[in-house]
Amino acid sequence: MIVGAGEVGRYLCGKLSVEGQEVVLVDEDEVKLRRLERDLNILFVHGSGASMRVLEEAGIDRTDLFIAVTDSDEVNLISCILSKQYNVQSRIARVRNEDFYSQASQGPEEALDIDLLISPDLAMAEEILRLSAISDAFDVAEFANGQVELLGYEVYRGNPTVGKTLQQIQAMQPQNYFVMAAIIRGQQTIIPRGDDIIKAGDKIYLVARKKDHAHVEAAFQFTSHMPRDVFIIGGGIIGYTVAKALERKKINVRLIEQNHDTCERLTGRLNRAVVLNFDGLEAHDLLAEGIDQADLVISVTDSDTTNILSSLLAKHHGARKCITKITKPDFIPMLGKLGIDVGLSPRLVAADMILRYVRGGGKILAVATLLGADAEVVEILVTEDREDLTGVPLMELSFPRDAVLGAIVRRKKVIIPSGQTRLKTGDTLVIFFAKDGMAKVEAFFA
Repeated sequence: MIVGAGEVGRYLCGKLSVEGQEVVLVDEDEVKLRRLERDLNILFVHGSGASMRVLEEAGIDRTDLFIAVTDSDEVNLISCILSKQYNVQSRIARVRNEDFYSQASQGPEEALDIDLLISPDLAMAEEILRLSAISDAFDVAEFANGQVELLGYEVYRGNPTVGKTLQQIQAMQPQNYFVMAAIIRGQQTIIPRGDDIIKAGDKIYLVARKKDHAHVEAAFQFTSHMPRDVFIIGGGIIGYTVAKALERKKINVRLIEQNHDTCERLTGRLNRAVVLNFDGLEAHDLLAEGIDQADLVISVTDSDTTNILSSLLAKHHGARKCITKITKPDFIPMLGKLGIDVGLSPRLVAADMILRYVRGGGKILAVATLLGADAEVVEILVTEDREDLTGVPLMELSFPRDAVLGAIVRRKKVIIPSGQTRLKTGDTLVIFFAKDGMAKVEAFFA
């Protein structure tokens, strides 16, 4: 049961219903529910999630997983507390108020007796910090306790791999450093085979050992490094959290905030970062502070317009990379055409965090959804009940066609597989799949 038919609720309904889950969506906005009826094959219930009567009508007594993601913290928390009376196995709430996340003797989940509390702003800050560490990548996800990385790069015109097949690129490696999991070409997600050719403008996803990061980038002539000079436009929770983390890494941070009182407060809470009080669209002031020399510009104000225009301004004057917050996720694919490197929606970042939690049980250990692609990566365990999969070369297994095995973790050692690699019981597999491939992958390992 999902309470809240906003961006997060709709996204979760679509993902879970495609996998064959029985989903009920509850919302007070009847017009919004009617609009969604055309697209989603789920049950809709009109009413407040904070009403016991509405929850009972929606079938709360038969619910395994309860997710409250309305725009109201109070409704989300009350509905989760009400659901506890019906022995719901897992309860998740989205909460924006940062007071819930302040340091206390126990975590906010324990204090409120809710399985998972999600803050879109804090989840967004974590995602930005991951992307900040690898400057050439537009997407980064970690698996196997950080030993395996999934890296997303855009292949620009002039890159030596343009026009080459995947087989030719693999042959250029002295060792097997990576597996190419996907090629995103326009709106199409391609599961690559040996004869697929890389084209200028492609976005590629590579699975590799974290320790081989430099070798992988050398093969494609990418040159990532930690940023030295970072501009953050917007002094809200996201901007402050990112600035605080970056200054601990001795990175030069300039934080631009238009509100004078917010600047005063930030100045008292930050140690090394320079807090500047002016509009993030003031080109003269930004250039005077050196935004044209910035390694990274992070635009995270409450205005999508300001975030997009400030990012375009920074890129126009020479900033190397921009990460742009945008509330409406439907606009994210357009940002790349404008020259903006990474567009992030706090709502989708929070939804992906919820999905990772929901699926992280049993054989499935972790899940990540890829930016700008209808695709996911799953970390899955080979258990004793599937000994028929072990001892056989991968090339002889009937692996799902729209999935790619990117890495194997065996006794803390990471193996980048080839067709001759054989699985063993206890292996952890990092598997990429496109569209509705989750059901096929689960069925394969069932």
